[in-house]
Amino acid sequence: MSRERILLIEDDDGLRELLVEELEADGYHVTAVASIAGAQTELKGAPPALVISDLRLPDGNGMTLLPQLQSSLPRPGVLIITAFGTVRQAVEALRAGADDFITKPIDFDHLQLSVQRLLEQQRLQAEISSYRELLTDKPFHGMLGSSVPMRSLVQEIRQIAPAGGPVLVLGESGTGKELVARAIHAESPRANAPFLAVNCGGIPSELMESEFFGHKAGAFTGARNQRGGLLQEANGGTLLLDEIGEMPLALQAKLLRVLQDGRLRPVGSDQEIEVDVRILAATHHDLEQAVSAGDFREDLYYRLETFALRVPPLRERGEDWLQLANFFLARQPAAGKGRIRGFSDDALNCLRGYPFPGNVRELGNIMERAVTFCEGGLITSEHLPARVKGHQQPPEQPLAPGLPREKEWHSLETHQRRYVDQVMAHTKGNKRRAAQILGVTRRTLYRWLDHRQQED
Repeated sequence: MSRERILLIEDDDGLRELLVEELEADGYHVTAVASIAGAQTELKGAPPALVISDLRLPDGNGMTLLPQLQSSLPRPGVLIITAFGTVRQAVEALRAGADDFITKPIDFDHLQLSVQRLLEQQRLQAEISSYRELLTDKPFHGMLGSSVPMRSLVQEIRQIAPAGGPVLVLGESGTGKELVARAIHAESPRANAPFLAVNCGGIPSELMESEFFGHKAGAFTGARNQRGGLLQEANGGTLLLDEIGEMPLALQAKLLRVLQDGRLRPVGSDQEIEVDVRILAATHHDLEQAVSAGDFREDLYYRLETFALRVPPLRERGEDWLQLANFFLARQPAAGKGRIRGFSDDALNCLRGYPFPGNVRELGNIMERAVTFCEGGLITSEHLPARVKGHQQPPEQPLAPGLPREKEWHSLETHQRRYVDQVMAHTKGNKRRAAQILGVTRRTLYRWLDHRQQED
């Protein structure tokens, strides 16, 4: 059931109660007022998804609310109620910014269809605004791609970034987990504070505690001076622990203490230090399996997993590889001279069929190699590694004898429209009979037909 909020402005008590009953029966959350003053009080809070307003109200004309509604972010839809004799005023309201109008006496089927259509428009506008940046070549903090998995990932980053808790970034090698971590930091309130990244697998185990927690002078052989660790250096900001699965169990326990209490004890010190640092952890390993094997602390895993993000491999990202390939091509010094214009059809065919086990990092290396060996014009399949050339896709074939090619198939929505048209033709436009044949309510049929009319 939908829970979009609707603000209803109607001074007729009986009609107002009836409209509230009808709209709430459809699952909407309705706030009803009887005047412009009451509406302005309600609009001081979060704007509703839809405003339904009578034109003639005790304290003025409903059109006086339009400028205030148009300046709201997000802008609500506006549905005007008017008596038959004031249709001209309703048309003026449409010109002034209203989205639709209905006349009294109200046809509740018509009302339902209009409300559904306007709210769907609001949802689509919100989605378009959210994804418009991603549908261009503009990177999101260095991340390129407009596929559905990448749009979902960016949405999750935007939701998680303002929170203060740890984040576990999961994904195969080469997918760009550090870029994701940097995007989380850049979108967070800590954006102007330090961001540090460290690979846990690149630090010798005997030095790891000192690297993270720091040490006092003389704490161990060679520790001549006091030194703050990475956690202190990132104080106020963000620390990325890449390949967290390589951290020794004893150190995992100390990291958990930092996550829980915000306190650490440098090596050789008997004093604790308070730190304010957001921990991001990344790995390409299966940490749940590591927990089962006793190689990773269960309590630390569940603390890190409060917010978990999965970075999709390149093979799941549709045509993102082409956008990335052009990006890497333009970044190569040789391509900057203008002698390489792009890719031949056979090169694109090879790349399209290749699964990229090394993900984005591998694609960047492939592009660097191709630019090096290309002497001008277009990058062809001859400039690609042998493992990529072996994945050239064959011409499209029918899936089975008698079946059309995939590109000739139609969507389920197309088949539904055709069937509804056939039933309407059979019943000679009798909507009641057509709804019975289709096994749906008349309201559902009206909604389908209204949607079809809009498309036509």
